[in-house]
Amino acid sequence: MEVRNNFTILARDASSDARWGRLKTLHGSVDTPVFMPVGTQGTVKSVTPAMLQELEAAIIVGNTYHLNLRPGSELIRRFGGLHAFMAWPGPILTDSGGFQVYSLARLRTITDEGISFRSHLNGDTFYLSPENVIDIQHSLGADIAMVLDECSRYPCSRDACRTGVTRTLRWARQCLGAASERGFLDSGHQLFGIVQGSVYEDLRIACAQELTFMGFSGYAMGGISVGESEEDMFAQVSWTVACLPENRPRYVMGVGTPPQLLRMIAQGVDMFDCVLPTRLARHGTVFTPEGTLNLRNSRFREDPLPLVEGMDNYTCKTFSRAYLRHLVVADELLAHTLLTIHNLHFYLDLMKQARHHIAKGGFKDWHLGWIARYTSRTGEEDG
Repeated sequence: MEVRNNFTILARDASSDARWGRLKTLHGSVDTPVFMPVGTQGTVKSVTPAMLQELEAAIIVGNTYHLNLRPGSELIRRFGGLHAFMAWPGPILTDSGGFQVYSLARLRTITDEGISFRSHLNGDTFYLSPENVIDIQHSLGADIAMVLDECSRYPCSRDACRTGVTRTLRWARQCLGAASERGFLDSGHQLFGIVQGSVYEDLRIACAQELTFMGFSGYAMGGISVGESEEDMFAQVSWTVACLPENRPRYVMGVGTPPQLLRMIAQGVDMFDCVLPTRLARHGTVFTPEGTLNLRNSRFREDPLPLVEGMDNYTCKTFSRAYLRHLVVADELLAHTLLTIHNLHFYLDLMKQARHHIAKGGFKDWHLGWIARYTSRTGEEDG
């Protein structure tokens, strides 16, 4: 079937491959480049949906594996879908559960037909196939669903990787067929294919080309930043982007640090998700334009400054580093919320700045200068 194109490119940077785009979904439009906060279990950890709206988050990410395990996709469907269940009015992208093939390897058995898992919660067995992955995401009401894929471990042999790519392509074809048969695509939902191939250029290219031939609403790059060097990571993105259609969004899954995001935007990537902003917040680490700060460091004990002067979020406008350090050291839960607000805003604002510089021109010089400033000092991770 012909998959409708919901993506429009609004501006391009003349000095790089960066582009500013707009993706239309059932629950609103999303300007790209975009960072998507991760709400694996129907919640972005430590913050409310209202806080996310105040931060101007445009779209969030949920996870098929975890939500189907608990509380169950059928229960969520009866509550009106994930948007109603978690009171989030904006777009939602749901991962297929394919990453759990990688992260929960000891609990699964994989065949050409699908993946059998033992629950990490109670040991119960359940099954993910291309067809029921679509059914689950349909029940959740995802604006953007992901195909089932096999994320190869790193390092992996060429033969093992080739087997995984072949399986990924087979499942992508079956997911597309199921989405068409169930009316998922006709009703305005979108389905993204996922390019695999690890660090093998020919396998990445072949996978990207075959997925492009199938025709998806957008294309993701999986198996990125799973242990390979940063040089290999950017090479994988470069090979893949060159083979994907210009008029569809490109999404690198599970990445990364602020400099990595900017470099990938310069390569032509549009969408990102990553747990770093929320995870590091829960450990007392915050992002600034000069690198990260570990608030457990004693030098912040009497520091009257905000985390970042001039940043327009509740945390920076209201609290000193000294107070925030006190919360972190005292193990107060409020620290998780306030630092998460700041870190998410930092990422979302960085994407806003990127779009601005793409639109006005000069993104290349701006992003190289930004990265140089950020990396000029190591931050305080070990403080």
